[in-house]
Amino acid sequence: MTEKREKTESSGSRILKGAVIIGAASLLVKVIGAFFRIPITNWLGAEGGSYYSVAYSIYGALLVLSTAGIPIAISRLVSENIAMKRYRNAHKVFSISQGLMMSIGVVTALVCLLGGGAITGFIGNPNARLAVMATCPALLCVPIVSSFRGYFQGRQNMKPTAISEIVEQLFRVAVGLFLCRFLLSQGTPKAAAGAAFGASAGSLFALAFMMLVYFLSRSSIHKRMELGDQSVEKGSEILKKIILIAIPIIIGAELLPIMNLLDSAIIMRRLQAMGMSEGASNAMYGLISLYCNPIIALPMMFTQAVEISMVPAISGNYALGDHETVRKDTGLSYRLAMIMAGPCAFGILALAEPVLLMFYRSHPDEAHAAAPTLMILSAGVVLLAMSQTSTGLLQAIGRQNLPVRHLAIGVAVKVVVTFILVGIPGVDIKGAACGTLIAEAISFFLNDLYVKKFTGVKIDPVKTFVKPLICSAVMGGFAFGTHYLLSKAVGNTISTMAAVLVGIVVYGVLIVLTKTVTPVELAMVPAGRKINRIISKFVKWE
Repeated sequence: MTEKREKTESSGSRILKGAVIIGAASLLVKVIGAFFRIPITNWLGAEGGSYYSVAYSIYGALLVLSTAGIPIAISRLVSENIAMKRYRNAHKVFSISQGLMMSIGVVTALVCLLGGGAITGFIGNPNARLAVMATCPALLCVPIVSSFRGYFQGRQNMKPTAISEIVEQLFRVAVGLFLCRFLLSQGTPKAAAGAAFGASAGSLFALAFMMLVYFLSRSSIHKRMELGDQSVEKGSEILKKIILIAIPIIIGAELLPIMNLLDSAIIMRRLQAMGMSEGASNAMYGLISLYCNPIIALPMMFTQAVEISMVPAISGNYALGDHETVRKDTGLSYRLAMIMAGPCAFGILALAEPVLLMFYRSHPDEAHAAAPTLMILSAGVVLLAMSQTSTGLLQAIGRQNLPVRHLAIGVAVKVVVTFILVGIPGVDIKGAACGTLIAEAISFFLNDLYVKKFTGVKIDPVKTFVKPLICSAVMGGFAFGTHYLLSKAVGNTISTMAAVLVGIVVYGVLIVLTKTVTPVELAMVPAGRKINRIISKFVKWE
């Protein structure tokens, strides 16, 4: 019993530490990205920004082939082999995946290069063609980077992934901003292409970093390969396993960018059918794609961190048949996702318009127009977080087909809802936001049914959902009140930043007072024991 408890704590500690490392890196990446998105939006405006957004949607749809399913498959197979002390076979999984990733990179880059014009023409935004073509080098490099990341994640070493993401973002922002500004005098289509090329520059430097990390780790990797079971599977068998795991995940991940592409087509065509010009419909789509979606994407970095960290930990224990640890880690993963997503959702709801006005001060009318849509989408933060977490849980236990089916059902319903609501005068893009909420809700609730069925986990609703949501709602009220009281005296930017800081402090105090986070859990994260000692000076913390 003691051995199992220690193992459970060790597994939970790995999930928490991994989530903190990836989450912190993702936060830094988003902060750096803000220095990209904000000037890009101010320079290009809604119409010019739509060229960049459409190009990035196409780039994202193609990139999913190499960044969604295969790294997860690598991570899971490497973790399972390491759990069974098959270190040599774990490394062979990585070697086989490299060739597969290179092939995918070549194919997707060619599709983007040769078919970009046809795709943007079909969407109804042909001026985005140059921006699409500028992402081709990234489509070659990112798959290889992803294979390195999946390998190190499977070894439950999250630092290479975290640092490489920061390196990639730094160079993406620096190069993208320079080229966008330099090409702005030649028109927004070329400026958008310059911004999009930043992704290619960033991926090149990320690849160089990951190759360096692997080279420095090669000695210890090969020493470990001499231990344990020396048998290896045939390359064809490993490739088959990777593909069988990856394909359902890729299909499921492809549904999200496809959903965004459908959104752009439905929104613009429906609005144009109502009498809007192409420029006006592009600007309207830009409100949701350029103003709302980047803000909604910010909280997802935390729940993605949980997913990345939990998959190798849970899959390794599941392969060993340690179902008690799997159940405990499943409950912990759900609760972590809620603790992270709840305050983000209520914070966005409370400060939707102030945040938009702070980020996009050069376009106050557009920021004001986007605020109602952002408020609707804020509810989706929790739904999407839980959908992502439940998807990762099913992938970790080998049930990767189920989330695809559930998301497909949600997307099908969303298409119908969006088509109907966007065509209603006065509803317009808010209808697309409502459709998104419905898709995320369907995906989560169906996933959750099967997570409980296959793991046997029993979720404590008060500890997992009620406490985090109450703390988040109170925090949102404090944030709203802070901004309201200060805005007239010190202006929107300072009052919004003050409101965010107050919200963070209030939420931190509340989750301690309500014991939403326990001392044992906090002690598992970096510097957690020091934080525990500080808290113990003010409250009874046992």
